[in-house]
Amino acid sequence: MKLESMYQELILDHYKHPRGRGLRDGDAEVHHVNPTCGDEITLRVKYDGETLTDVSYEGQGCSISQAGASILNELLVGKELGEARKIQETFLELMQSKGKMEPDEAMEEVLEDAVAFAGVSKYPARVKCALLSWMAWKDATAQALGDAERKTA
Repeated sequence: MKLESMYQELILDHYKHPRGRGLRDGDAEVHHVNPTCGDEITLRVKYDGETLTDVSYEGQGCSISQAGASILNELLVGKELGEARKIQETFLELMQSKGKMEPDEAMEEVLEDAVAFAGVSKYPARVKCALLSWMAWKDATAQALGDAERKTA
């Protein structure tokens, strides 16, 4: 099986069997919309100090945007803020590569299932779909952790 079709299967699995879906109690909530295609997400974060204890969401849209939220939940819950940020920055770097970046072993270790989005980076209109939940997480985190966090984000 080709790597690209394995990645497509992974995205579809997260779309069909979302992790973290359903809004739960949180410290902050944001609502983001991708005006290009109409995808939207309401995302909540819960922190214990700087440990992300929960990410919950409700949304609608394409398989890429919804799978992105599921993978974000799986990757970030339980992580300290610094580690979560490193994951988010690595994912953003991959998405901004325009298909020119081939995930190496180090990137795969950081991103785990999120490397499945490598092929999406070739399509600028789809990159916004993949990044929707990640931008929502960044904003919700800034909101949850206060003004000092916003200045460093």
